[in-house]
Amino acid sequence: MDPAIIALGSFSVWLLALLAALTITLLGAAYKLGLIYTFWHPVDPKSPRHGGERVAEVLKAHGVRYLFTLVGGHISPILVASEKLGIRVVDTRHEATAVFAADAVARLSGTVGVAAVTAGPGATNTVTAVKNAQMAESPVLLIAGAASTLQKGRGALQDIDQLLLFKPLCKFCASVKTVREIIPVLQKAIAIAQSDTPGPVFVEFPLDVLYPYHLVEREIIKQKTSKGLVGMVVNWYLQSYMGNLFAGAWEVRDLSPLPVKVPHATKQQMQQCVELISRAKKPVILLGSQVTLPPTTTTMLRAALEELGIPCFLGGMARGMLGKNSLLHIRQNRREALKEADVVILAGTVCDFRLSYGRVLSKRSKIIAVNRNQKQLLKNSDIFWKPHIAVKGDAGSFLVNLSQGLKGYSCPQDWVESLRKMDHLKEKANGKKAEEPTMQHLNPLKLLHHVDHLLPEEALLVADGGDFVGSAAYIVHPRGPLSWLDPGAFGTLGVGGGFALGAKLCRPDSEVWILYGDGSLGFSIMEFDTFVRHKTPVIALVGNDACWSQISREQVPLLGSNVACGLDYLDYHVVAEGLGGKGFLLSCQNEEQMDDIIKAAQAECRNGRSILLNALIGKTNFREGSISV
Repeated sequence: MDPAIIALGSFSVWLLALLAALTITLLGAAYKLGLIYTFWHPVDPKSPRHGGERVAEVLKAHGVRYLFTLVGGHISPILVASEKLGIRVVDTRHEATAVFAADAVARLSGTVGVAAVTAGPGATNTVTAVKNAQMAESPVLLIAGAASTLQKGRGALQDIDQLLLFKPLCKFCASVKTVREIIPVLQKAIAIAQSDTPGPVFVEFPLDVLYPYHLVEREIIKQKTSKGLVGMVVNWYLQSYMGNLFAGAWEVRDLSPLPVKVPHATKQQMQQCVELISRAKKPVILLGSQVTLPPTTTTMLRAALEELGIPCFLGGMARGMLGKNSLLHIRQNRREALKEADVVILAGTVCDFRLSYGRVLSKRSKIIAVNRNQKQLLKNSDIFWKPHIAVKGDAGSFLVNLSQGLKGYSCPQDWVESLRKMDHLKEKANGKKAEEPTMQHLNPLKLLHHVDHLLPEEALLVADGGDFVGSAAYIVHPRGPLSWLDPGAFGTLGVGGGFALGAKLCRPDSEVWILYGDGSLGFSIMEFDTFVRHKTPVIALVGNDACWSQISREQVPLLGSNVACGLDYLDYHVVAEGLGGKGFLLSCQNEEQMDDIIKAAQAECRNGRSILLNALIGKTNFREGSISV
């Protein structure tokens, strides 16, 4: 064959291969740019619709009633659209408060709590609150604005790598790239927040995803590009980018929530536990916050615990689970009870510092540990304790199934009575200590006893403080399930304003109290403005001892100095009045009128006023030996 023909044939094959490779490359680039999707889903550049509407539609479809925020231009479309759909937008004075409020809603409603903040410092201001939600296992969705995708890394206003910041804190993080991604990304985020071990999730929305086409186009193509071929290429790219950004944006989508995954004990594990407890002579149950999680309702759980008849120690959100005067609720002498118990059920309770890392558990006890989280389930089990049965599953449904499997079981009454007798003796001793005089000001225990006596049955308590609130945990009785909110394992100060705001919105007919230390009050006293503006009246009781007493109690005897622990007996009640609330002062001068003042505060609150009771208190040795580290 003629060599020229052979050469021509080889060249043709080479040329076809080159064209094929070039075609594949161009198609790949077109796919990445969304050109193929855009071709089949043309964009209406005149549409006034915007991505904020899609966000609001998803929140509405998932039963979100409240959106907590501190306003910023990056997220304005979300706030405006949410308001139009009937979602109540509640703006706070600090972004952390918005997340704390969302956390409270998540705990009390059994659904996801949602906060939206602006980009950069708006997002960074939430970090402590998000970490608190992570450690408290609260399903919170944090939404943040972000710089436009094309401007990221180019020095745009408030542009930082937010995903890098939140990945260690959240179960799921995502940045939405196109308007059509909003619905599936949010659906996934909300489902993940509530599945397995609940926790916070983070989704950021760049500006160009949230605003209408014509505004985004004006911003993206507002600068004059170079003339000639370079200008043509740049303009083509930007137009293609716009097409992809909005392609398929307004197609009808299914907004339904995705399934939530909840781990459960196996039948074999349940049978082992039933057999073990049926032989127990001195069983106890330690209830942690996980028992309050869906799908088990508090009504079902309470009935199951009463059916079991096993004495219970309650912690975290489980406080109040058995009501005010339950014979099964043992409040005092937990350490002594655990020494004697032959079977201990850790139902959502973790062997961390709150249980001395497991050292308070007796080596003779059979331990049944139930937790949704594998790490929490076995925390410190390699050092200080060993579970006899470890169940990775939901603690609430476990206890309900346990009660069904133990029909006919009766916990030995002599064991229950012995614990109740010790409980009664400790309560009596606490009552006597409340009558002891202090060197100056009110005895804080006496004050707390009076408050406890006057709390209505529907009261809800928010705990935000150190020493004073630590005392309140022993004195004040939560009235029922989900009536006590504290930070959780992270021990964060500053939750008071946000928790109370979320609680009052969820329980508008409840009398919501914040139990503050004078140190912790400083974090959220400005939220009295929020309470007033949003007509969410609460009562704040401040134990004002002019000191960070939880720290001072150890620092002074150990290190010989009170440096940085001293405060002043400030007129916090006057600050509350300056923010639109009503203030009362409680002191030795009006101690005889203490009940009347508290009742007057309650009456004002019922009439729609937010109240601050500034109680000047003295020192007691009630919490000597308690740790702050």
